[in-house]
Parts: sequence; structure tokens; C-alpha cells
Amino acid sequence: MSLLERLESPGPKRMLALDGGGIRGVLTLGFLERIESMLRERHNKPDMVLADYFDLIGGTSTGSVIASALSIGLDAASIKKLYLQLGGRVFGTKKFLGILNARFDETALIEEMTSLFGDRTLGDESIRTGLCIVAKRADTRSVWPLLNHPKARYYKDNKDILVRQAIRASTAAPTYFVPEKIDVGRGQFAAFIDGGVSMYNNPAMQLFQLATLKGFPFHWKTGENDLLLISIGTGSARLRNTVEEVMNSWVKDWAMNVPELLMDDISWHNQLLLQSVSRYNETHQKIDREIGDLAEDLLTSEPLLSYSRYNVWLDQNGLNEIGLASLVPKVESLRDMSAGENRNDLAEIGERAAAKQVKPEHFPGAFDLPQ
Repeated sequence: MSLLERLESPGPKRMLALDGGGIRGVLTLGFLERIESMLRERHNKPDMVLADYFDLIGGTSTGSVIASALSIGLDAASIKKLYLQLGGRVFGTKKFLGILNARFDETALIEEMTSLFGDRTLGDESIRTGLCIVAKRADTRSVWPLLNHPKARYYKDNKDILVRQAIRASTAAPTYFVPEKIDVGRGQFAAFIDGGVSMYNNPAMQLFQLATLKGFPFHWKTGENDLLLISIGTGSARLRNTVEEVMNSWVKDWAMNVPELLMDDISWHNQLLLQSVSRYNETHQKIDREIGDLAEDLLTSEPLLSYSRYNVWLDQNGLNEIGLASLVPKVESLRDMSAGENRNDLAEIGERAAAKQVKPEHFPGAFDLPQ
């Protein structure tokens, strides 16, 4: 079956959305290993990979690396091994070249992505499932979901973009790496930065829009037995400052903190929207003290999809809940998206959290693959 035949075939469709978060993407892989193991057992296929199950895999920044690797048929364990190597190389050595330069040298990332993806393009037939790499085009200030769907509006212009180039674009976090310049066809070049500098560092809502809006090519049917969306985060924290700390903050402190504040709000808003159009399950989060977890709210007459969200709290309570109190003293470092030295600890956090959170009922039988 060709990719187009798979994407247009009748029947339920399954989507996987992977957040951005730098080296914290390692903990995402704990969830993916758990999901893959569970699906292998359910389908009695020990060599099954997530590209066999999910029809559309999308990611932002570090999530785009994992999404792309999954899309070509790698298993979660292999990608985890790669990440544990990659994290040390990419975030191992900081540059000290003045305030106008990026903090990290992108050479290691480019070498690793070249080794993994070679000269594969977005239109390459070796990509086994739908793929979406979320990047931000900085020169036009527009979000670009780079797709491999053959009927996408700009597929002819974008199908020859190298996968490794698209990943570099999606991971070009301002101040961390320099922007990526790409030939986007029709005589145009574009300057891309990290897709996390948009509404879609958590790309789950973007994938739902891709699946359902008429301007995009998928046109998949909505319904809780027709559309499955699994969303995986890279860790969050329940932080609170004192009033005095806020009042005494310097302008430079706000400049550093505002992007993170906005990204947190955007991710929570995406969760609010998706929880409000899906039936409640235990992975749904309490949005705030007023509206709670939306367990009694449904904005549509029937659920538009089945939706589960996996994430872990990178704070004292969160680490205690998964039996990793020993990591509490370094919790602030664990939240650092560029601390490559934490990659093994993050991997263990992901494994522990996945063991508690991922359950078979989050993958309804309606979405099982045909035997």
C-alpha cells in the first residue's frame, strides 16, 4: 500500500503528537517504548513499530527528530539509544562567542541527522506514515507544518526539502542554534526557527487541525471511534514565585522568562481545547481551579476524537510520585532543556512515568489494526 493509499483509506485514523523540549525529549521515549510494547502484545506482533500503528506522526523541535525517526520505521528503543548519544554531542559543549552568537554549535546535530536520514526528502517513499514537522518561518512570521501528504497544497514545492533540513529548521531555537535557510521553491528562500516559537510547541492541536480542516489534505472523519490522538510532553513544572520576587524583577529577568510563560499558556490552551471536544479520561489535566479537568464539559454534541495526553511533573511532588525522590535535589537542572548531562536521568523519569500513566484503555479497540 502506498502512503497516499494509506492516508486515504477508509476506517479509523491514529495520530501521535510529540512536544518540543530540547534534551528533555529523552523522557518522551520512555512513553513511546511503553506504548510500542503494549501494542506489540495486543497485536501479537513482536516486531511491530509505531509507524505501523499511527497514520500521522508530528513533532516540534526535539519532537520533530523523534517523529521523523519513527516515520521511517525505527523502533522506540533504537531512537532512545540514538538520543542518549546525540544529547551528549549536541548539548555537550557551549560556545562562548559573544552575545550575538548561538550558544551551541549545530555541527554535531547536522552530522547526526545526516547519518540517520541521509538524503531522504519529505517526499521520499521510505517514509512509511504521514509526517508533520512543525517549524516557524521567521521572515514571514508564519507557522509551517511541513507535510509529506502528496495532496498537500504546497507538496510540490516542499517535497524535495531534505528531512534533516526540515528537522534543523524545527530545532533552530533562538539563542541555542542559528536559523536554517531553506529553498522552498518558486525562487524563494526562507529563514526558519524552532517551531516552539509558535502556538505549537505542543503540536497536538496542529495535528487535529491537519486531520480535519478542509484547507489541509487529510479530511479524516471525526468521532471518538474514528480519530485517535496521543499527545506526549517533555515535562512541566508547577512553579510559583513570591510577590516580592516578581516586583523586584529586572527587565532582563522578564526578557528571559516571558517566552517560557507564553509557551506554558499556549500548551495548556491546546490541552483545554482538545479536552473540551473529547470524552474525559484519567490523562486529562486540571486546567485551573475554576474549570478543573473539564470532565463534565463537552462543547460538541458528541466527542470529536479520542484524546490522551502523557506528561510528567518535573518538580518535587512529581518526582516523588514516580519513586524518584533521589532526583529532587537536581530538579532545577532537570528542567533545563540544554543540560545534556541529565539525559540518563530523564530517560529513567520517562520510563517510570510511562509505567504509571500509559494504559490499554487509552487505545480503544476500534483503533486496533486489522488482523
